[in-house]
Amino acid sequence: MNNRPLIGISVGDPSGIGTEVIVKALANSDIYEICRPLVISDYGLMEDAVRIANAQLNLNRISDHKMPLEYGKYEFGTIDVFDMNNVDMKKHVYKKVSTESGKCAFEYIKQVIELAMDGRIDATVTGPIHKEALNLAGFHYAGHTEIYSELTKTKDYVMMLVDDNFRIAHVSTHVSLKKACEMVKKDRIVKVINLTYDMLGCLDIENPKIAVAGLNPHAGEGGLFGDEEKEIKAAIDSVRQDGINAQGPFPPDTIFSRAKGGEFDAVVAMYHDQGHIALKTTGFVYEGNGRWSSISGVNVTLGLPIIRTSVDHGVAFDKAGDGIANPQSMEQAIKLAVKLCKCREFR
Repeated sequence: MNNRPLIGISVGDPSGIGTEVIVKALANSDIYEICRPLVISDYGLMEDAVRIANAQLNLNRISDHKMPLEYGKYEFGTIDVFDMNNVDMKKHVYKKVSTESGKCAFEYIKQVIELAMDGRIDATVTGPIHKEALNLAGFHYAGHTEIYSELTKTKDYVMMLVDDNFRIAHVSTHVSLKKACEMVKKDRIVKVINLTYDMLGCLDIENPKIAVAGLNPHAGEGGLFGDEEKEIKAAIDSVRQDGINAQGPFPPDTIFSRAKGGEFDAVVAMYHDQGHIALKTTGFVYEGNGRWSSISGVNVTLGLPIIRTSVDHGVAFDKAGDGIANPQSMEQAIKLAVKLCKCREFR
């Protein structure tokens, strides 16, 4: 069973739901059939997460960080914890932004990246962080993606959201809308399409069809509503010469429905909310009273030298510590990371 990939999971912000959704995900025996999960966290914090989740699970502490990680238990019923020993549980509180939690969150991310870069683990999965807490702690990043970019020394990277067969890559993410419009340039769009094409190959999709969204309403309507589509069209023409079946630019108000219906294997969105709203409208189902019956979707960073998948939701401070968090996205993130381990493009 040791041929199962070793997956490092960083818990994110200790004051949020990250630890709870990890415990609930690892209460699923199916996860252990496909991988060896290793949680990067504080041991006491994980003990409390087991209590919160009301899970009948044991913990195995790995406190010697130099020991071969292959010697963890990695068996259903026991969660292996790479103990960072950085949370004072006597002072720890859920549901609040804090400098302490921001500092811990960064330490978990940094550690899991280092383990992957050193080849000690096969892939990384990240729990949700709180950007304000991160910045209060002195780590001035817009999010996980930017941390991974800097610590892995990666210049060209792409955020892709995945929910089953609905896949959306983004030309820009954590920037202002004004800046996002300025980033709609041929070279950047070509890079995004190419990385999207490689990702689809890893998912065993032959001759994938990639739709490219326009930036403006009606994809510019022939220049009536803007001329950025000229850059988008130039990028599409360029990759088509390389044999990639990219099409567009299409009006943004309809292309996501067409892709969701199976006409395309992925969509390239021009900015953060253009893609995120489309996927979360279909993947997230809110029942009211703070409960979600579906939290479906995975965030994947393309272009890195290591594998990184993540939940596609935030810290949910309103639910933290209450035992009601939905682990669906975490389960999906782990399973997708395992699948990508089999692809040489991500190794």
